[in-house]
Amino acid sequence: MIARLSGRLAEVGEAQAIVDVAGVGYLVHLSRVSLAALPARGEAVALRVFTHVREDALDLFGFASEEEEAVFRALIGVKGVGPRAALNILSGIEARELAQAVAAEDLARLTQVPGVGKKTAERLVLELKEKLASLARAGGRASAPAEADALEQLRAALLNLGYRPPQADGAVEALREASRGKGLDELLREGLKLLRG
Repeated sequence: MIARLSGRLAEVGEAQAIVDVAGVGYLVHLSRVSLAALPARGEAVALRVFTHVREDALDLFGFASEEEEAVFRALIGVKGVGPRAALNILSGIEARELAQAVAAEDLARLTQVPGVGKKTAERLVLELKEKLASLARAGGRASAPAEADALEQLRAALLNLGYRPPQADGAVEALREASRGKGLDELLREGLKLLRG
């Protein structure tokens, strides 16, 4: 069971990265939040890892933080939510915000996450409210990233996706005024829309 990977960041894709560990490249599936936290290609990287073994595949799911991994593990314990669905959920909402939405039984916020319908949102609240309670309490407004941090994360995410610094800087500047109160996932969607025309 692989629980952690430390090596050099070899490649970055839209929802995955390849980590070179002593000459072996491990493909790791990542949420948008964890992708944004990655260093530049070629630099040292360390990821927490969940190993998912099936008859026909062995998949690695990576996390930049212990918090995100804990929420991922709670999500895959929910009936009907597999590892890929859990990662998709964490690409649409940050771990702490998810915990707060579950604790507040905020179905409207949960159903805004791509791939989460009303029934899934209800199941998340029912099955995770107690499990994520401590994370929700730790979360509060003070922990929400400042706009400047979100914009820095957006720039890093765009660079990791292969955009050149002038393109990333242009997207960040274009979204600066509209960034208030928006999370990285939303800013990244808007930034990609801008860059793709």
